[in-house]
Amino acid sequence: MDHEVRVTLRLPADLHARLVEEAKSARRSLNSEIVHRLESGRVATGMDSESP
Repeated sequence: MDHEVRVTLRLPADLHARLVEEAKSARRSLNSEIVHRLESGRVATGMDSESP
């Protein structure tokens, strides 16, 4: 990552709780868990850096 951008995100409480638990299980921060999932989804769908 060349630079970081701060984002405010609203999540349903149950989704937040599930992500927190899964982050703890993976020994990651909540932020790292969200980034990991977004990056994994990007690879899984075949998106490249030129896609919007």
